[in-house]
Amino acid sequence: MDFDVVIAGGGPVGMTLAVELGLAGVSVLVLEGLTPTRRREVDGPMGARAMNVPTVEHFDRRGLLPAVRKAQQGAPELWGEDENGDAASIGHFSLIFARSSLLDRDDPDLRRVGRRVGGGGFVHRAELVDLLADRARELGVEIRHGMAVTGFDADADGVTVHAGTQRFRAGWLVGCDGAHSAVRRLAGIDFPGVEPEQVSYQAVVELDGDLPGGGFTDTGFYMSIELGEGVRLVGPTEYVSGPVDRDVPVTAELVQETLRRVSGVPVTVTRLHHGSRSTDTTRQAAEYRRGRVLLAGDAAHVHPPFGGQGMNLGIGDAVNLGWKLAATIRGTAAEGLLDTYQRERHPVGKWVQDWAMAQVALLRPDPRSRALREVMRDLLDTADGATYVVKNISGVARTQAPAVVFEDGSRLADHCHDGRPVLVGDAELLGIATKYGIAFVEGPEPLLVRPDGVVAWSGEGDPESVLRQWFCHSFE
Repeated sequence: MDFDVVIAGGGPVGMTLAVELGLAGVSVLVLEGLTPTRRREVDGPMGARAMNVPTVEHFDRRGLLPAVRKAQQGAPELWGEDENGDAASIGHFSLIFARSSLLDRDDPDLRRVGRRVGGGGFVHRAELVDLLADRARELGVEIRHGMAVTGFDADADGVTVHAGTQRFRAGWLVGCDGAHSAVRRLAGIDFPGVEPEQVSYQAVVELDGDLPGGGFTDTGFYMSIELGEGVRLVGPTEYVSGPVDRDVPVTAELVQETLRRVSGVPVTVTRLHHGSRSTDTTRQAAEYRRGRVLLAGDAAHVHPPFGGQGMNLGIGDAVNLGWKLAATIRGTAAEGLLDTYQRERHPVGKWVQDWAMAQVALLRPDPRSRALREVMRDLLDTADGATYVVKNISGVARTQAPAVVFEDGSRLADHCHDGRPVLVGDAELLGIATKYGIAFVEGPEPLLVRPDGVVAWSGEGDPESVLRQWFCHSFE
């Protein structure tokens, strides 16, 4: 084998997976079709992505949060602050914003994460990828840019990966290569779902004419935000029937025509600085694994961008898959461990898709959808409604590992930097931890935390039986 794992795609998902595998000592090659310069050009000023609570907690567990915070410099603020220093709005459902002041601060999940309830703010995707790539290289991961996967031959023992004229032999291939994944297509994995009914444009422009800040019309909806010095961010969304030609260039003329149709205002786009397109296409791979080929991120699922879930969902895939694939390669995995990747992550992907499609339904211009939208607006104007929505969009409802602080002042996250499981409890558990080669921290509350931050045991039953269930035998 040239490598234990080849990762197709070097975005946030692929690089997160590379770090997780690198921590476990697995040999990894990342093949990314774009150069870093080209990636920044493609992203342009629209490359900022929101981080939710599970993503922030993962980077904290790996000791990467200070670097992430530094990378966030220059990224947009989340929602602005109220007079108490809290986010004035703290998320939305179908563009109906939830007020921070309405949240039930006594909710146990919200109390656990405190001021991080709104997530981790925005970070430019290219900045995040750069810091993850730096960490991956420190761990021995090889990264090649301008080299995309063009084919592969899989057998019972491994995968021969084609990248143009070059060939690489690996034990496993993971497709983190986006919505139009070549790996998924070449593997023959079905990608069922629903066709788009909306097409949205995000453009940084200069305009001639007065345009209100946004609104809903019979043909769609739009937003318009002043960026300064005569430059605006505009986002017209209109309803379509039939397929959307994604190859049509996003030009000033196209943005202008769409903006006029949706807003009803005869503005003129005098200059287009950057433009992109998205739709509400929703699809999920029928299988996240076929033999020695696996999928993660947009290669496994696509959905409308409402709520900023896409990157976070993909990072969650990578974190879940990383330690399981590494244990399988190292021979320390319990039987069937890798199969739990799909069992655990496929339902999460389906939930995010349902959540996003529900928001699309409330944006439709028909009278019934508009009436339902007003009902949802009333619900979000209550403490219970706002708390429920914010807990879900921030990922708080799906996080499990508590923020434990030990007598020596260290935090649980501080003991997770090396990607090993962590056993917390009294001194009697030290022998078990030593036997299995996992981290041990003496503390009052018994816990076994998996490498992905999931609590596998919290004092009920025999901890060693749980260790055997997930880790089979010693990591040594």
